[in-house]
Amino acid sequence: MPGQLKEVRTRIKSVQSTQQITKAMKMVSAAKLRRAQDAIVQMRPYAGKLQEMLSNIVSSSDSGAAMSLAAERPIEKVLLIVITSDRGLAGAYNANVVKLTKATIAEKYADAYKKGNVHIWNIGKKGYESLTKSGYQTDARFKDVFLNLTFETVQQAAQAAMKAFENKEFDVVELIYSQFKNAATQRFEVERFLPIPKAAPIAGKSQNDFIFDPNREQLVAELMPKILNTQLFKAVLDANASEHGARMTAMDKASENANEILRALKISYNRARQATITTELTEIVSGAAALQG
Repeated sequence: MPGQLKEVRTRIKSVQSTQQITKAMKMVSAAKLRRAQDAIVQMRPYAGKLQEMLSNIVSSSDSGAAMSLAAERPIEKVLLIVITSDRGLAGAYNANVVKLTKATIAEKYADAYKKGNVHIWNIGKKGYESLTKSGYQTDARFKDVFLNLTFETVQQAAQAAMKAFENKEFDVVELIYSQFKNAATQRFEVERFLPIPKAAPIAGKSQNDFIFDPNREQLVAELMPKILNTQLFKAVLDANASEHGARMTAMDKASENANEILRALKISYNRARQATITTELTEIVSGAAALQG
């Protein structure tokens, strides 16, 4: 019995130490989430309007040199930009992004994958490690973006993707990331990056007619890269906020589970201690009765 009591006490101390860590991590994630949420909430309306404007311009413009980023080609070579986190302990966040990546390849680009024409650029270490281990063609050049998350570092990835698309290294570029809704909810998205998608026609609504100043080619050539840089930066900010929200929720659940384990261990400890006391009292009473007899 004394050995059992010592074992339970050790487990209780271990669970209490773990709970302190999970509570601290929850507080850190909550502080980071507040800043990340403010950043994406401010960015999303601006990025959404720019993307809508770009899609409308592409839909109403003729093809030409300035529209090379909107050129539709038969899909033979595919680039997926997969955005995960650098750290774990965020519940199923990273696993869900990786799962969506694999499902997208299997459902949309199975033929290209069989020919070895599906390439993955990773933003975030967790996705790179998981997809590399699974045998996919991954590229680590942008996986450390979250170590210095600024518009300039994300812009480098966007410009590299645009250059590769213009050089016909890839026929389509898609973003796979988690869209932030709230601390407990993320929506995992596959979003077309290149070629620039055209706006879907609306029945009964005439096509927008733009007046370009300066000329159309010069304006489109200037606008396209900037809007695409903003689109990728918005996706990275979405993923950043989703990561902190997922980790905060996971650590909160871990703290609650630790409470449940502690409650069960304390009940077990009290029962064992009570059994020890009862056994000792029984031995004392039995010894006294034997002496009297």
